[in-house]
Order: sequence, then structure tokens, then C-alpha cells
Amino acid sequence: MYKLAFFVPDSHVEQVKAAVFAAGGGRIGDYEHCAWQTLGQGQFRPMQGSQPFIGRAGEVEVLEEWKVELVVADEAITAVIDALRQHHPYETPAYEVQPLLDI
Repeated sequence: MYKLAFFVPDSHVEQVKAAVFAAGGGRIGDYEHCAWQTLGQGQFRPMQGSQPFIGRAGEVEVLEEWKVELVVADEAITAVIDALRQHHPYETPAYEVQPLLDI
């Protein structure tokens, strides 16, 4: 089992969550679409050659983003990450994957 956390702007949070749920993420026992999300502030500066969804190359962009956390079974992690990348608006989505211990 893994814990996946990703950061996404408000405009796409529901779309990206739907995609990762459809790929098998967010299942705990007899429940599905399980997630925790918090609103925070992200920042980045697109470099020359980038094609940012938000902001302009060379300028620091600060905006509200959601951090969404959910669990993903071992057999679904690759499909879930693929779905995240396909449906996220950023060229390079920020996300974390952590293995979980079954105790």
C-alpha cells in the first residue's frame, strides 16, 4: 500500500481526484473515493522553455493549491500516477509517493 499526495489548483481538483479514483486510488476496505485535502499556498517560477498553465516564464507565481492525500494499493499505483499526470493541468505535477507498512 502507498500514500499518494499531490498538489493541484482549485480549477482542477475535482477532475484530478476523479481520475485517480477511477484508476483505483482512494480505496480503504469497503470504501472508495477516500481522500484528505487541505488548502494551502504554493509557489513556483517557470523557467525559459516551459509552457506554464499558470504564470509566465521568469516570474514567481504564488497561488492557492489543494494538497490531496489518499492511499493506493500496490497493484494500482502505476495506473493512478499515470491518471494523475494525464489529468493534471501542470506540465510537471508535484506529487509524493510513500510506501506504507501493514501492521
